Amino acid sequence: MRVAAPATPRSADVPAGPILRVERLSVRFGTQDVLQDISIDLDPGETLVVLGESGCGKTVLLKSMIGLIRPTSGDVQFEGRSLASLSERALAHLRTRYGFVFQGAALFDSLSIFDNVAFPLREHTHIPAAEVRSIVESLVDEVGLPRSVLPKKPVQLSGGMRKRAGLARALALDPHLVLYDEPTTGLDPIMSDVINELILRVRGRPNVTSVVVTHDMNTARKVADRVIMLYPLFRLRVGESQVVFDGTAEELDHCQDPRIRQFVEGRAGARLMELREEQARAEAASGSGASDDHEPDDPEAGK
Repeated sequence: MRVAAPATPRSADVPAGPILRVERLSVRFGTQDVLQDISIDLDPGETLVVLGESGCGKTVLLKSMIGLIRPTSGDVQFEGRSLASLSERALAHLRTRYGFVFQGAALFDSLSIFDNVAFPLREHTHIPAAEVRSIVESLVDEVGLPRSVLPKKPVQLSGGMRKRAGLARALALDPHLVLYDEPTTGLDPIMSDVINELILRVRGRPNVTSVVVTHDMNTARKVADRVIMLYPLFRLRVGESQVVFDGTAEELDHCQDPRIRQFVEGRAGARLMELREEQARAEAASGSGASDDHEPDDPEAGK
């Protein structure tokens, strides 16, 4: 049994064309540019994987897609509606059409797993308690959790179980668009593949389109219809596109761009020298060098 948020138009009202359109999106925090001139069209039913190293803006792009981060310039349109044109109330209502699987599951620590999964149903619908229980039980079955976890708190579950509970909550309102932020981070290879299989299972739902942000090549190869790869702005030459690849996972594996080969094959190579140069520039800009008796700070920290 499934339920949608009330008074929300469903598939019959979705306009033809892309379900999600990102048009020349740029995001800046203070003086730091994170995304620049990103354009993406996402077709209904498509699974898009967004790859890239730490600090390239993957999660910022994902949050921009649901209006959690407002663009500095450009636009995001969902089902033909510009997010920038919506009031906060209208935007909050539109987000009931999204399912967001956060990197750390983002469950409410003080609530049971049952109450976590039931939260969107209670917040956005008026269905009876018995029906809420039926839906929650169906959802935990769907993500492969035993019903015995329902009275437990998140702290009592393993990382993989919390991720699956987060996915169950994301699916509660039958979203048209499901977004995953690093869904396999911190999991062992077997549990990572369980999550990948669940992403494939969700993709099989009617009217579901997916965006998966990850640095995991196994996930990209297994679930993607299409892959884009972002590159950090500060490492691009003037005029270069931040989207350095757009194609299938198979095409990615055969791409000869050295930046892509380095990422796909997981090779440090020249990056070690680049990291030292970046550290030297940062130290010069701050006017203080690293002391002789300790290692310099990691320039990637905090990204």
